[in-house]
Amino acid sequence: GTHAGSDLTDTMIVLSLDVRKSTLAMIAIPRDIWSETLKDRINSAYHYGGIVLSRIVVSDVTGLPIHYTMLIDFSGFEDVIDLVGGVTVTVPQAFTDPDFPIAGQEEDLCDGDPEYRCRYEEISFEQGLQEMSGERALMYVRSRHGEGAEGSDFARSRRQQDVMVALKEKLMRPDVYLSPTKVRELLRAFDNATETDLRIGELATIGKIVSRIAGDQIRRISLEDK
Repeated sequence: GTHAGSDLTDTMIVLSLDVRKSTLAMIAIPRDIWSETLKDRINSAYHYGGIVLSRIVVSDVTGLPIHYTMLIDFSGFEDVIDLVGGVTVTVPQAFTDPDFPIAGQEEDLCDGDPEYRCRYEEISFEQGLQEMSGERALMYVRSRHGEGAEGSDFARSRRQQDVMVALKEKLMRPDVYLSPTKVRELLRAFDNATETDLRIGELATIGKIVSRIAGDQIRRISLEDK
């Protein structure tokens, strides 16, 4: 985007892959963790030093070596999900977020409204199995002001992990990966939406390994305050 702070990473997730055991762990990194390296919040690493500095700072926080990185923008996230026909996600608890930011209205003066309410909309999610389009899934993973526990970074991290696993499952469906047209469209969408230091061969190898791991075998970890 072109709004203020568009180069701050909204979501940071470490994928830890054990190639020999074919296991995968997803570690969600809260965006507001303080980095002594940066003397700032961790989500500003990309602003200061792009992919290279982001990798260094996340490695400092987790104690894990970060071999590769991939940056995905929001519009690309929507496009990929829409190309596979949406994702199926189980919402564990219904919630409403009254302050979800409306894209393109970040600088609207709202006719003098001191609370700038025109910049936000109310969104709600029902409990249970939900079919989500790219736009709806993006709202689900970005929501920061839900009631109670759903407004926490922990809940937000869980939602992000759930959507990533749901997308992975959808990408593995035969009607997607056996369709040459669909594969070409997805490759084009991924290319437009991502920036990475992975070479194509490395990306293909990792993708092949991850495709063999069932969704319920992926560990989901979130760093929390104690």
